[in-house]
Amino acid sequence: MTASLIDGIAIAAKVRSEVAVGVGKLLKDSGITPGLATVLVGDNVASQTYVRAKQKACAEVGIESYGHVLSSDSTQNEIVSLVRDLNADHSVHGILVQLPLPDGINEEEVLSSISIEKDVDGFHPINIGKLGMKGRDPLFVPCTPDGCMRLLQESGAEFSGANAVVLGRSNIVGLPAAMLLLKRNATLTVCHSRTRNVAEVCRQADILIAAVGRPEMVKADWVKPGAFVIDVGINNKWISHTDDREFRCASSGDLFTAHHQDLSEKGGRKRMGYLDESSGDVYSRDHLPNGIEVEGLVKLFRKNKLVGDVDFDEVKEVAGHITPVPGGVGPMTIAQLLSNTLRSAQALS
Repeated sequence: MTASLIDGIAIAAKVRSEVAVGVGKLLKDSGITPGLATVLVGDNVASQTYVRAKQKACAEVGIESYGHVLSSDSTQNEIVSLVRDLNADHSVHGILVQLPLPDGINEEEVLSSISIEKDVDGFHPINIGKLGMKGRDPLFVPCTPDGCMRLLQESGAEFSGANAVVLGRSNIVGLPAAMLLLKRNATLTVCHSRTRNVAEVCRQADILIAAVGRPEMVKADWVKPGAFVIDVGINNKWISHTDDREFRCASSGDLFTAHHQDLSEKGGRKRMGYLDESSGDVYSRDHLPNGIEVEGLVKLFRKNKLVGDVDFDEVKEVAGHITPVPGGVGPMTIAQLLSNTLRSAQALS
């Protein structure tokens, strides 16, 4: 049996289409355009990439985005002051503070300063608290776990009475996902680093959500035949090539492994060093001597690809439904953020 693919790109496109229609209707009916403010503190490259992706997605569905960038030496008071200004700004319906924040900044205090009505990322303590209470519903749910639920729903999963296992207990994914499953009347187990016989526990799961950040940890013999498997992990894995070889750095004498040709296959590349074809000397990236110009040198790479916490090639032969990495959970995170921003604008209009 080969599992049915849960196509996060297609389902996210459906959500975005729904949001675009809702944005157009809100503008027509009330003259209001939803607005999302992003707060980026510092120069973390990954955070900058995530914020740009969110701003681009906003533009595609008609949501206005307002970017605010603070330096890495900004104080707690400066960040909270900006958030409070955004709370009072009627053109802003959602506020997203990009995590992680620099060392020394109290994330909980910053997130608590966001107006609960504009907490479209779903991490305000009141929203999280209501998520964990029977009979109470938060205004907003964290986007990645909410996206996982939408993927399961769209794929025909039945929650009530199902055995559900969540691998991981982070505040961002694991714990909120567990609480969402409980609200849907699943019978829940949360596994973590102290869990005994974790593979045996996972084998009982009708629904398995993996969010531990360990490349391809979940193997085929961890999975119940026919289970729904949601892979939240995003990890880099080095790929071996038959023509990879060891090079000895001319300046340090260290050995390193690389590929001497520019690789075109899908996946990332990490520059490992340089080859001087005129002399035959090879230099590792970390031991390039002063005075050696990289221009004209042949770049040496190692190739990597993105993998999840689930060994996809193995598990797809056992599971009933499975998300790929990439193209599974990732697209849903931004889609749910857009949906939350629209709902906030509708409620505040």
